[in-house]
Amino acid sequence: MHYHHYYVYLVTNPKRTTLYTGVTNDLARRLAQHMENEGGRRTFAGRYFCNLLVHWE
Repeated sequence: MHYHHYYVYLVTNPKRTTLYTGVTNDLARRLAQHMENEGGRRTFAGRYFCNLLVHWE
């Protein structure tokens, strides 16, 4: 049986007015994607500049 490890994480914007909740199995890669999409209009996190990790488990 093969087990997978997943993370639930919260990121916010610099003013800490918007939260984004996500689930991933590669937290470092996903945070890099949030940084790449910063300011982009195609994604919620990009549109609101959500790239600061607040919590994960």
